[in-house]
Amino acid sequence: MTAEHRRLDEARRRKAHWKRWGPYLSERSWGTVREDYSPQGTAWEYFPHDHARSRAYRWGEDGLAGISDRHQLICLALALWNGRDPILKERLFGLTGNEGNCGEDVKEYYFYLDSTPTHSYMKYLYKYSQQAYPYRELVEESRRRRRGEFEFELLDTGIFDGDRYFDVFVEYAKASPEDILMRISVFNRGPEAVPLHVLPTLWFRNTWSWDGNTAKPFLERSDLPDGYIGVKCVHPYYGTRYLYCGGMSDSSGSHLARPQLLFTENETNVQRLFGVSHSSPYTKDGIHEAIVHGRIEATNRLSQGSKAAAHYSLTLAPFGSATLDLRFRPGPPEAGALGDGFNDIFSLRRSEADEFYAALGCRRLCDESQSVIRQAFAGLLWSKQFFHLDLKRWLNGDPAMPEPPPQRKLGRNRDWQHLYNADVISMPDKWEYPWYAAWDLAFHCLPLAVVDPDFAKEQLVLLLREWYMHPNGQIPAYEWAFGDVNPPVHAWAAWRVYKIDRKMSGRADLAFLERVFHKLLLNFTWWVNRKDAEDNNVFQGGFLGLDNIGVFDRSRELPTGGHLEQSDGTSWMGMYCLNMLAIAMELARHDRAYADVASKFFEHFVYIAGAMHNLGGEGIELWDKEDGFYYDVLHLPSGSLLPIKLRSMVGLIPIFAVETLDPETVNRLPSFKRRMQWFIDNRAELGENITVQSAPAGQRRMLSIVNPRRLQRVLRFMLDENEFLSPYGIRALSRHHKDHPYTLNLNGNQHRVDYEPAESRTGLFGGNSNWRGPVWFPVNFLIIESLQKYHYFLGDSFQVEFPTGSGQTLNLWQVATQLSQRLIRIFMRDSTGRRPLYGGTRKFQEDPYWRDLILFHEYFHGDNGAGLGASHQTGWTGLVAKLLLQSGE
Repeated sequence: MTAEHRRLDEARRRKAHWKRWGPYLSERSWGTVREDYSPQGTAWEYFPHDHARSRAYRWGEDGLAGISDRHQLICLALALWNGRDPILKERLFGLTGNEGNCGEDVKEYYFYLDSTPTHSYMKYLYKYSQQAYPYRELVEESRRRRRGEFEFELLDTGIFDGDRYFDVFVEYAKASPEDILMRISVFNRGPEAVPLHVLPTLWFRNTWSWDGNTAKPFLERSDLPDGYIGVKCVHPYYGTRYLYCGGMSDSSGSHLARPQLLFTENETNVQRLFGVSHSSPYTKDGIHEAIVHGRIEATNRLSQGSKAAAHYSLTLAPFGSATLDLRFRPGPPEAGALGDGFNDIFSLRRSEADEFYAALGCRRLCDESQSVIRQAFAGLLWSKQFFHLDLKRWLNGDPAMPEPPPQRKLGRNRDWQHLYNADVISMPDKWEYPWYAAWDLAFHCLPLAVVDPDFAKEQLVLLLREWYMHPNGQIPAYEWAFGDVNPPVHAWAAWRVYKIDRKMSGRADLAFLERVFHKLLLNFTWWVNRKDAEDNNVFQGGFLGLDNIGVFDRSRELPTGGHLEQSDGTSWMGMYCLNMLAIAMELARHDRAYADVASKFFEHFVYIAGAMHNLGGEGIELWDKEDGFYYDVLHLPSGSLLPIKLRSMVGLIPIFAVETLDPETVNRLPSFKRRMQWFIDNRAELGENITVQSAPAGQRRMLSIVNPRRLQRVLRFMLDENEFLSPYGIRALSRHHKDHPYTLNLNGNQHRVDYEPAESRTGLFGGNSNWRGPVWFPVNFLIIESLQKYHYFLGDSFQVEFPTGSGQTLNLWQVATQLSQRLIRIFMRDSTGRRPLYGGTRKFQEDPYWRDLILFHEYFHGDNGAGLGASHQTGWTGLVAKLLLQSGE
């Protein structure tokens, strides 16, 4: 057991609160739904970036490279000023959905380099230009560009030309659960001496302005032992703490001047924003005013407030560097807090992080693979965020604030007034999603289970709790629309996390499995009651997270009327049934009462699988016998049915529904075995989705929507390089549609879908993502798992051509391995030293200070593997760490 494993064990047993402090501070909270109090729900416009420096947030804070306690009452982060920017750099900037030609996008370069699961050690890099940040140019040029053009990126502005920028590294190390060391190392990558202002900033989340009754904490200057200065932090919950502010040393070893302390209040500057006189002369932007505009009177001369910064002003020599150290700890001031032991703690925590990841199996991989894995886990762990929202209070307003506009009562999320969230949650990323997304989180939990199974289990339980899950059983989708429908993958994630935890710890956490199973029963019932419109075991689902994959916006009423009989919706439910069956059978080994529930899910699956191939018992199929593929069927108001012959991921999702029942498992549950046999004997017409093999202990049975005969035909498309198979995984839409766009003519309107391997050219869902050709990690991961399950039953004798038409045959395990390698290839250097991830971006491909940095994009170009969409969505793209650990290079 490594030192980090011991810390995790102490946290699990509540012997030490190692996870109280972590990277729970978002890097962008402006332009979010929680801060939107507009009449029509225009979140991006109501609280723009220009307001963020001056306006107190209601629900959550933001900052660069920041940390906070798990309730985000106290925040510590970095601010910078290069002497040229119009504002302090305190948070990330980017385009809102209405500003970008490809939707919402961050326009910064920052990287999560390392983290342990208890955050005993963390490392972060921010690249800060020495020229003025081009805020206006980014917005104006992006608005000018059409949807089919490339995005205008920060590198395109030229501000990094000539390497005139700073690399700013921020590291944290915990001496104890409450004693946090912070080191900021700045490198001038340019050829000239340049000034830089570095401002580590400590502040309180504003909890006192909204009801008028909450006690206000305070900060004040403190002279500390050994000649240091610092900030005394007094909070009614956390007591008294001190931020020690050390001096700064440069690359020659010279000690530079100690910082100047600046204090203000975390209060809105209503004069600047709304032209109203404010009650306090000190506001949230007071430190900005003092540094950028020289208005020192904007800060409190008495050195008190609720926001404070240690201002380090320096000039860095050409290619020079400087380092500054800080320490945040409770209790009375202590001599030697920033002495020699400071370096020793950092060295120890770094080596312990190396030891922890080596114990996971990283050591057997090449250095490049280890780097990808460490950065993938770092992104996942840095993206743990405090999320706070009391939806009833959000709708009705706060007692000490003006009443919100009445239109809100009929607007977004009004049906979710039970929802009260104040937790640390695994986010898709810290920019585009300063809020959780249910099906994203399910995928996050698999790699998270490898490093911290307790956190992964806690996350899956959390979204099923009564203050998250709707009373009707629906799991909240995401903050933009909690009532939207994501694929039901929660049961799959719970079952997989349970097995990962059991393998790693040697303990079967049946209490966790039973706990999630009971709540998932409610969610499963919601699906059956709400999404099977005609009670025929065919599910509509709607949006299902695949954005623009279809001919229509599937989250809205169809322009044709009627509804879609969804191949993916029905298949997800088939998969859900089998996940619940597997969990029920595991629980039944210890409590026979679950055997009856297992029987229910066995039978329900067979009915769903049968309905896919005989809709409503009328011989109508979602399976197209002529093509050998699954399609959605449009059910028109007239009662007529029209197959939507669009070859997309929708038609591959049926292979996710597969599970094997081994005779050894079935024989331990005699009541389940008897009921299953009765059902098979008396429902023979449904038997084609049950494949049987003889085994020494009895019959092995494979339950699958796609039986072996159909699987051969589906894989013929999936493994064809002119269809779904990309050099970098499986595309979301067949490349066949590049030369043969799908068109549907109805009611005088033409609906068209083209193969789009890069960014979306449509405005559906804000144009922010694209399922019409790119490679997406979550569904690719499920494809790989499904092929492995098929191989477990069918064995080596079941062979398919790979690629289709090559004449070379592989078994399904080998195919799954090949697909894993293609996904991994996105991040690895090829024979020319270039990573597909970065396409033609020379800076990332060639520059020694950029080429080893990895971004984990939302999705990837279907033909060349370049990263697309949200650039830091490590969440489900972090699955590459799991693939590397289980299959190697």
